[in-house]
Amino acid sequence: MDAHALTLFVDIVEAGNLSLAARNMKMSRANISYHLTQLERSVGMQLMRRTTRRVELTDIGQRLYHHGCVIRNEVLAAKESVAVFGKGLHGAVRLSLPTGFGHMVMSSWLIEFKRLYPDIDLDLLFDNRVDDLLREEVDIAVRVMSEPPQQMVAIELAQVRYVTCASVEYAHGRAMPERLEELGNVPLITSAVAGRNLRVSAYQGEERRELTLHPTLASENFQFLREAILASLGVGLVPDYVVRQDVAEGRMVTALPDWRLSVFGTRMFLLRMPGAYQTVATRTLIDFVVQKARSWAT
Repeated sequence: MDAHALTLFVDIVEAGNLSLAARNMKMSRANISYHLTQLERSVGMQLMRRTTRRVELTDIGQRLYHHGCVIRNEVLAAKESVAVFGKGLHGAVRLSLPTGFGHMVMSSWLIEFKRLYPDIDLDLLFDNRVDDLLREEVDIAVRVMSEPPQQMVAIELAQVRYVTCASVEYAHGRAMPERLEELGNVPLITSAVAGRNLRVSAYQGEERRELTLHPTLASENFQFLREAILASLGVGLVPDYVVRQDVAEGRMVTALPDWRLSVFGTRMFLLRMPGAYQTVATRTLIDFVVQKARSWAT
């Protein structure tokens, strides 16, 4: 069995289809298809079922994929050992961050990381999509969600708590919601789509309730949401890290303290693709982010 063909097979599986694999490897689709056919002939069994959009592994294909990952990663580790021999820590990492937590919390972490490791190149994407690890060839991503995708390796970093809040001026002039259902009666500022209904989960002890709310001001830019809340444009429903300092310094007040609210999820995960080789630079950044997140959460 050709080891090169086996590592090529791994690339096809991780790309998800032949066309994307061809683009990633700068080869023609016909050439990719030829190598895959030759590998299947040498094995004597079908390795994957092809559709117009994706590939699905057979049982033997799944086994060969795992073996191929080991071989490819060992080759990449050997190349990296030679490249870094006698040199300081260097490399490149592409990291995808959620828009709010990335800008408002992680920015300072990554500036500190860059000062510690100036020879590691960081390519940062501020985005909330989950599938960009495949589409954008991202090494690692940080995301807020309820449960991590099954096809990815996940490390839980922290719990995220949403709070109901408003400026002191707003709270003095208008009644703050005292009951959960009263959230539907206030001008709501949150990270959904303006004009569309928003489903919110609320937890109190063993009780769980679902609310359908109608935001009047919405954005994925959490700094803008904070400024809008401070401008007394309505009641905010945002993660606590967005307004934590404002509450501590008396510019904002909170409501509904007995309820845990969730818009897009209450858990934060670091995600990476299984089987993908992790460079020393990538592993160093993962360890750094995990340590920072867990210190921040305590």
